[in-house]
Amino acid sequence: MAESSDTKQPSGLPYAISAYLIWGFVPVYFKLLSHVPPVAVVAQRILWSIPLLLVIMALRKQLDEYAAIFRHKAHLRNLLASATLIAINWLIYIWAVSTDHILAASLGYYLNPLVNVLLGRLFLGERLRPLQMVAVAVAAIGVAILIGDALDTLWVSVSLAFSFGLYGLIRKITPVGSVPGLAIETTLLAPLSLAAVLWYAQAGTGGFGDDVTTSGLLILAGVVTAVPLLMFATAARRMSYASLGFVQYIAPSIAFLLGVFVYGEPLSTTKLACFILIWFSIAIFCADAIKNYRAAKA
Repeated sequence: MAESSDTKQPSGLPYAISAYLIWGFVPVYFKLLSHVPPVAVVAQRILWSIPLLLVIMALRKQLDEYAAIFRHKAHLRNLLASATLIAINWLIYIWAVSTDHILAASLGYYLNPLVNVLLGRLFLGERLRPLQMVAVAVAAIGVAILIGDALDTLWVSVSLAFSFGLYGLIRKITPVGSVPGLAIETTLLAPLSLAAVLWYAQAGTGGFGDDVTTSGLLILAGVVTAVPLLMFATAARRMSYASLGFVQYIAPSIAFLLGVFVYGEPLSTTKLACFILIWFSIAIFCADAIKNYRAAKA
């Protein structure tokens, strides 16, 4: 999955950049659905993802792999857990965007790589290198200073970072493909999602059917879910994981710029100090990754 051949990096990089550009600008998309309850948006996102993922798996000849997972109880249990985590992540993210907390969401995804390092140490027995420990400590200081100024949104950042980090951890230890795995997750969430859609439809607040624009955006939520993930999976196979790690900061950086300069979210001195510390921790993290990558190739 993380091939380091230099000859394959050019073919993987465009896919990685495209995936993270989509994820970076996705707040604009969900802002257009701010009038729809976040639970309804997530439910529609899940339901419309399923047919698209089935088509993708048919084209990639992965339908047998998808069906086989249902006969593997351990994989199914893991994917039920990961499905719950990704649903929580989507719900918090969409709520944050629709309630003008894009900066809090951006901070969450800046923190995510550092959370991954911490989870790897706690659950996979991976040792933290000295610079990684420094990076995590600096990030922790950045988060700590928010407690006195932005406690009301700190939970958004922390929840997004840990829900996606734990999601990635479960997917890492569950040997299923990215697309079949996501298809199983959305399938497991489908009954509850369908119930939510029907409930909101009965209440007249679900958005779907209100107008062509809203209905179209809700349908396209499946594309917004599946396409960047497929691009990411392609990139991960064709370029080194170290290189891919640097590209991931495109998304939260775009979200940060959108929050400040497009949607005018307030950036207090305390929040700015937190972001500066997070950016500093990321610089340390990237420096360590470059050093380790060069040492591995030497």
